[in-house]
Amino acid sequence: MKRPGPIAASVLAWTVGAAVSVGVGLLALSLIGSVVAGYLLARLFRLAMTRVDDAATATILQFVSTFGVWIFADRAGLSAIITMVVYAMTLARSAPRTTSPRNRVSSYSVWETAVFVLNVLAFVLMGLQSRPILSRLSEAGRVEALVLGVVVLATVILIRLAWVLAAGATVRLVSGWFGRKWHVGKQGARGDLLVAWCGMRGLVTLATAFALPLGFPGRDLIVLTAFCVVLGTLVLQGMTLKPLLRFLNFEPDNSIEEEVSRARVAVMQAALDSLAGDSSPAAAAVREQYAAARTVAEKPDNPQAATEYDELRLRAIKHQRKVLERLRLEGTIGDEAYHRLEEEIDWAELDSSPAGRFQPLTT
Repeated sequence: MKRPGPIAASVLAWTVGAAVSVGVGLLALSLIGSVVAGYLLARLFRLAMTRVDDAATATILQFVSTFGVWIFADRAGLSAIITMVVYAMTLARSAPRTTSPRNRVSSYSVWETAVFVLNVLAFVLMGLQSRPILSRLSEAGRVEALVLGVVVLATVILIRLAWVLAAGATVRLVSGWFGRKWHVGKQGARGDLLVAWCGMRGLVTLATAFALPLGFPGRDLIVLTAFCVVLGTLVLQGMTLKPLLRFLNFEPDNSIEEEVSRARVAVMQAALDSLAGDSSPAAAAVREQYAAARTVAEKPDNPQAATEYDELRLRAIKHQRKVLERLRLEGTIGDEAYHRLEEEIDWAELDSSPAGRFQPLTT
């Protein structure tokens, strides 16, 4: 075969270099476009949501916009993943200032249910796809896939251990150099070890494997490997967390409770300041309520005080429900008035129940 001359070689090298440069430029343009599109779409969605008051409509728009942003980015030649990440980050930082409380509470409950259902469906799909894949493999192929899955599982666990421990040590070292205190935790390396061991894999790993097209080379092996990683981390790391906690023997850490107490005192003081100068009976009643709550919040070292305060409020709400139910049964109030007052009492009960510890009142 005749070798190309110097001119032809130069032209070929220039062509290849130009193609690479164009490819890199298009990639950079796609990345920049994805970031800009995600940010602008989030601002546009936030503006649209300020005109929506109905909780059901707001929840539907959230679902539609989420899928719509992904489809738009994919059809526009942008990175759908980057666009969605920027879109979600922008909304997470800016939407709380404009979203109404009713829409926010409704969205939390709906999205928690949606995420739970998606996780269940992902594991069901994993089980449905694993069996046909195993049936297509020979005995030697199954052994090879099992060995590969175990190797990848060990690699994932070791890399997370190394990364988290190194990152924690680095943050503490840099924090000491500059004399600043970041959220590095009070438990030191023991806390880093616990965080590193809490590296269970789930929906994201499965979604990445399932997203590959059916004809993708090695797809069956990738899906089985993802299955091994998810199952291995959930079983191995999940079932050993309790013994690890006993071994590490952590001291009680009330840092979050202290932060909540400090922030609660600040926001309650802001509420009291806003009522300064108002001498009406209603303002006096509101000031008394906030002052009592602030007094309890100023005692983060005495959680029993907050517990007693909440228990008293819950006991009062329990009797409110009894009276409201009796008024309805006697015909004193109709269904519309009953449901309005029931919603008011529900909000009061949620306000009296610490997050994550809500228990329905028994009559």
